[in-house]
Order: sequence, then C-alpha cells, then structure tokens
Amino acid sequence: MPQRRVITGRSQEPRQRFAEELRILRTGSGASLRQLGERLGWDWSLFGKMEKGETLGGPEVVQALDQHYGTPGLLLALWEVAAGDQRQFREQYRRYMALEAEAVSLWHFAVSVLPGLLQTPGYARELLTAGGMVEPELTQQVEARMSRRELLEGKGAPPFRTILSEAVLRSGLANEEEWRSQLEWLVDLSDRPCLTIHVLPLKVGPHGLVSTDVMFLRLPDARTVAYAETAHRGELIEENASVERLQRAYDAVRDLALSPPASRKFILRMLEEVPCDPST
Repeated sequence: MPQRRVITGRSQEPRQRFAEELRILRTGSGASLRQLGERLGWDWSLFGKMEKGETLGGPEVVQALDQHYGTPGLLLALWEVAAGDQRQFREQYRRYMALEAEAVSLWHFAVSVLPGLLQTPGYARELLTAGGMVEPELTQQVEARMSRRELLEGKGAPPFRTILSEAVLRSGLANEEEWRSQLEWLVDLSDRPCLTIHVLPLKVGPHGLVSTDVMFLRLPDARTVAYAETAHRGELIEENASVERLQRAYDAVRDLALSPPASRKFILRMLEEVPCDPST
C-alpha cells in the first residue's frame, strides 16, 4: 500500500498544529502580536506564547480568535484536540518542574493528598502504589519526589505556604507507622521559618477550590503561574486572567482556614489519634 501523502505539510502533532494555525492566520492578516492584543483586549504576550506552543490559552480567548479571523469553530476544535492530547500534559509538567526550581515563593492548596514537597518516602510510596506504579519505576519516582524537598532546604529556601483541606489529614495511610511518621514530619516542618501550614476545616462547606489542587509559583520576573490538578488531569496556567481568577479563589479559601498556630494544634491532635505500636 502506498504511503499516505501529507497534503498540507503541517505538523500532525495536535499542540504544534494549533500553534501553526495561529501563526498562519495572524501573519496572513498582516497584524503584529501587539496589534492583535490591542484589538482583542488580551495581553499580546499571551498570543506569542500560544504561537510558540508554550501555552494553549483558554477557550474564551480561542473563541475570540475564531470570531476575529472569521473561522467559526475551527480554532476551538483544534484547541480541544490539543488540550486532550496526553503528551501535552507530560510536557506541561516538565515545564512546571523547571519553573518550580526557579520560584522565589510558592503557595498551594491540597484537596485530598499532601503536596509532593511535604511527603515522606513512606507516604509517597503508598500513594504511588495505589496509583498502579510498580518497581523499578516506583522506587525511582519516590527518590525523584524526595529530591524535590531540597527546594525547601537551606537559608535560601523560598517561602512556601500550603492550605491542607482537613480531608488530607483524615485520609491516613494503611501503614499506621508510616502515617505517624508523615504527621510528625508535618509538625516538624511547621517550625520552619520559610514554611506556613494552614488547615481548612471540613465544616466551612463548599468553596471555590473544592475539587482542585493548585500550586502558584512567583517567578524571578515577577510573573505568577499556576499548576492546577483535578482527579483526571493537570494543567500549567500562565495566562494572567486565568491565574488571577484562581488566586482570588485561593485568597477566599485562605480566609476560611485556621491560623498557623491553630493548624499545628490540629495536626498534633490528629497525631494523637494514630495508634502507637506497642513494641515501641
């Protein structure tokens, strides 16, 4: 059978194809990135990142581009295919990890699982095992996760604030000894000057981040980016308006959370509830 001919010669990779179409449409219109931003009311640098494949943008901006170029539904369809491509999630996470290493401050909200930066090896191993990971990758991933904790070590460690839903502390490990070690580690961490821990009580009810883990990174150039995770996917968010919406939701949740001293006492109470090994 003869090899199928590629008609357009453009990329067959969804994310790259989306970026190519954006560049072709803009250059064909004769507009610069700055002019496009002025006409649509978005920061022109966002369009530059979208055309480089660094971000996909949100559906609102893609719909506005469809309307502007007279391509109803075309760009949005390409965006949906690119957003659903599993390869782009891995690429985004690699980019997130690089940005995390550069961050000058970090703040975070956890729905049901402790952030990797605060996990003990036992917690990480049980969590990854529950997700179906097996050896030898399991040990490799646990070691990689532990190496990330170096970010919070030393005098130059960036400030890190985390809000833990009470559900995180109510979801213990099957191995009670490892769970005790994890809670003791959280208590120790709460004494560090660079680290602030809040607990969000379940009794506060629904809130704007009820199903979303999110990490915010303040970068050396004063930009803030966010990495949001649901049960099914993670997304690196760099577009200013989207980050701002998440930040407002985070600030509202922070207002509902316990103070750091009250949160420490809460964790200590949880630690008291863990049965002790009679042999120790």
